[in-house]
Amino acid sequence: MIIKGILISTVAIMSDHIANGGEKLLGNASSIKQRPDGRVYISGQKQRHALFSAIDRLNDNEDTYVSNGDGISVTLEHDLRADLGGYLDTNKDRCLGRRTAPVTATPAVAKDPSNIGRDLLVRLKVNASESSEKNQALATREFSQDDSMIMNFFIDTGAVSIRKRFKYEKETHIHTEYVKHVTEEERKRRVRLTIEATSSLTDYANQARNAASGEPQQALIVFDTKLSRKAARYFKASDIEKKRIIEELLLRDAVYFIGDDFDGSSDSVATAYQKALKYLDENTLFDPTLGAEPISTAEFESSIK
Repeated sequence: MIIKGILISTVAIMSDHIANGGEKLLGNASSIKQRPDGRVYISGQKQRHALFSAIDRLNDNEDTYVSNGDGISVTLEHDLRADLGGYLDTNKDRCLGRRTAPVTATPAVAKDPSNIGRDLLVRLKVNASESSEKNQALATREFSQDDSMIMNFFIDTGAVSIRKRFKYEKETHIHTEYVKHVTEEERKRRVRLTIEATSSLTDYANQARNAASGEPQQALIVFDTKLSRKAARYFKASDIEKKRIIEELLLRDAVYFIGDDFDGSSDSVATAYQKALKYLDENTLFDPTLGAEPISTAEFESSIK
């Protein structure tokens, strides 16, 4: 199979969490982010942060690294965030510094309306000799009680480690060429890292002391013959809609794996991921360069100056 798109949809249970708190309201009351329907959510930006933190932990290749979000390079062969996460170079003198991310994420949203509580945080003055600046302090912080968070990630395999080179004549775009920066083996390794990372999400900054986890209890992993995100609705769909989603996948020869830790008749989430990674190893990523040899970023830049 030629894999053009990979969708990973998961459900992770979070309890007593503030995985994506907002700005402080009413002085020192820190609020958790909620939709108008009462469901808490974790922004797509934070989901990507957690994903790339997991990729960084899993990456065992010394020639590659995950750059900080405030200092992304344009060197795809080494910087995994630049490659998988895209970049935007605001230097207007360059025509090379913009790239759409092949790996995208939706906000994580609670499956059902959330129950919000408030913690009272107290700092007691325990030493009478302390200065007046160390007086007792009170603060409140919101938290969400129990949520089944639906998360979605998508990989456009034809853009992993690949850039476009455009040809113009008299200010008219007449041709697009695709350029590869790493080997097919390395491209597949990076896709594998991304899939594995979606089952290892733990880096939610506001939860450093509460150990919030985005590791899934349910998962749907789709290897698709086209770029489609429709199956992202699977875990919030009705039974009829779920059936139709699966039927549509099968009609175009897509392959999917479902894991459910609550259903003894289904594969576990761990087994579903294991089967999905095995399928990835045995099949081929879409390559718009048609098997071209990889070139470095420096060679790419010099070729269009």
